[in-house]
Amino acid sequence: NAYRECLGNGTWASKINYSQCEPILDDKRKYALHYKIALIINYLGHCISVGALIVAFMLFLCLRSIRCLRNIIHWNLITTFILRNVMWFLLQMIDHNIHESNEPWCRCITTVYNYFVVTNFFWMFVEGCYLHTAIVMTYSTDKLRKWVFLFIGWCIPCPIIIAWAIGKLYYENEQCWFGKEPGKYIDYIYQGPVILVLLINFVFLFNIVRILMTKLRASTTSETIQYRKAVKATLVLLPLLGITYMLFFVNPGEDDISQIVFIYFNSFLQSFQ
Repeated sequence: NAYRECLGNGTWASKINYSQCEPILDDKRKYALHYKIALIINYLGHCISVGALIVAFMLFLCLRSIRCLRNIIHWNLITTFILRNVMWFLLQMIDHNIHESNEPWCRCITTVYNYFVVTNFFWMFVEGCYLHTAIVMTYSTDKLRKWVFLFIGWCIPCPIIIAWAIGKLYYENEQCWFGKEPGKYIDYIYQGPVILVLLINFVFLFNIVRILMTKLRASTTSETIQYRKAVKATLVLLPLLGITYMLFFVNPGEDDISQIVFIYFNSFLQSFQ
């Protein structure tokens, strides 16, 4: 606040006191700079990711000798990452005026993008199911059916996204259905199942590491090497099962440091995952 002091003789001070004013414009410029840097990180990360994913996709396509169930699951997960990233680029190409006018085709792009986001997480869940079944349950992976995993990864997200689209159409039909405002919860229709599969994957990870540690203790290797192997396996499984998304799935706070960490962490994670 800016104020002018009333002097003892009943007159106003000649100068206005600005000492309690906050630099709002500076904060806006500061956040604008961070968002601009985050956008550059996003573009760079998505470009590198798409390039690497396409190479991996082509390897799975050409090398028929490695097409076991485990690698077919990897292949489908890679496919969802490619499709998700391609749809992200399409979303970035939408003009602000089109975004505000809420064009039907724009809403369709957002819907397809969110479908691939959900399928992406469900294929991470499939990865977790397969690993948990093979390692913890000691169940023969030969008995696992490919169609079950295909149904989980590609079909279950369909009714979730249809329900979300209906909710958006009737209750939040604005801004191409992209983004979420405070007090509106339609996006949790698809975010809820995503959080659920991440929590289940966290349980899978805990059990896998527990079994791994038990097997390592039974071996003759030293304790230090055992822990190194366990840590290495955990670090590999964290991104594969999507556990890293749980770190900042929800914005941690409104203070400057939390906001900046949230912006950069999510930009890096979403683009380079």
